Amino acid sequence: MTHHDHHQLAPDTIVVAAGRPPREHDAPVNPPIVLSSTFHEAVDPAAGDRIYGRMSNPTWDPFEEALGKLEGAALPARVFSSGLGAAAAALSLVPTGGNVVMPRHAYAGSLSLAGDEASRGRFTVQTVDVADTDQVLAALAGTDLLWLESPTNPMLEVADLRTIISAAKKAGVTVVVDNTFNTPLVCRPLDFGADVVLHSVTKYLAGHSDVVLGALATSDPDLQAKLLKHRTLYGAIAGPFEVWLALRGLRTLALRVERSQATALYLARKLQYHPALTRVRFPGLPEDPGHQRAADQLNGFGSIISIELADVAAAEALVSAVRLWLPATSLGGVESLIERRRRQTGEPVTVPESLVRLSVGIENPEDLWADLEQALAGLGELDDSTR
Repeated sequence: MTHHDHHQLAPDTIVVAAGRPPREHDAPVNPPIVLSSTFHEAVDPAAGDRIYGRMSNPTWDPFEEALGKLEGAALPARVFSSGLGAAAAALSLVPTGGNVVMPRHAYAGSLSLAGDEASRGRFTVQTVDVADTDQVLAALAGTDLLWLESPTNPMLEVADLRTIISAAKKAGVTVVVDNTFNTPLVCRPLDFGADVVLHSVTKYLAGHSDVVLGALATSDPDLQAKLLKHRTLYGAIAGPFEVWLALRGLRTLALRVERSQATALYLARKLQYHPALTRVRFPGLPEDPGHQRAADQLNGFGSIISIELADVAAAEALVSAVRLWLPATSLGGVESLIERRRRQTGEPVTVPESLVRLSVGIENPEDLWADLEQALAGLGELDDSTR
């Protein structure tokens, strides 16, 4: 199929149809894995030649094509060795001495990476509350790159993407949006005018907690050339087998996202008024501060729930008491994960110590709830025993 053909298809069809080999007699249905560090060159290298494994690999192409189409990009995406590898390439777009505006709450790795660059004088970093549109707009003056997450990790704050990105573009600010939480099925930031979309492919896109990859998508040929140059020069390249696994995982993305989002809403409603919790954040709840923005901008509410308990002891007791939920970092896999986020040293200090992030997988919703319910009930027994 051509890019035009895929552009007319629904996203849940693109995840299955894009990145397939040509329809020829006896051709494979799935693209092969090409394990080669170098490529035969009978003549002098020309633009577009593969040449060497750090520059290109045929196994990357189908995944990059599929993700580019999913994000509505005019160009294929570019895959990287990790989400942070992709983030480093995106931050390389900032000129030396420039200024970056980032959410005060975001993926800790991205904040740590930007902070490290700033500490060495490459650029300055200003953090903002992305839910406060006026604050973000006021920070755009003199800014070179605006980094956005919406909803944010792990606080689930929701930004007014349309207003903020529109203002940033008028101000000549490059906009990078980390779309890992949403996936292209829930939000396509390029449609709002963003310049670059970032994914930790490790999470929902690959979906099985078995690869570490990142990706960037853009419709701007000049930006893509800069990002590709960074990938090549810094060697932030992905292994062919990992990319092949990511493409295989992508095939079920629509089903996994549909299931996990529905279960997350079910669980959030159950958790919303539980006496052991002091706060529940999930954009799908009408009472959530970000609900209306999420409903206006997104095709769903995601699969992450953040809950706050009375104190650190209660949070850690909850994580220790579950039997089906897996205590582990990361998110977006088929299995449901639970983690007290402030145990990670890079997490912003404004994230409450007692906040527990739930990454909802695709297990039976009743089983997930039963496990949480028994663990939360145990907190009450713990309180009684200490009185």
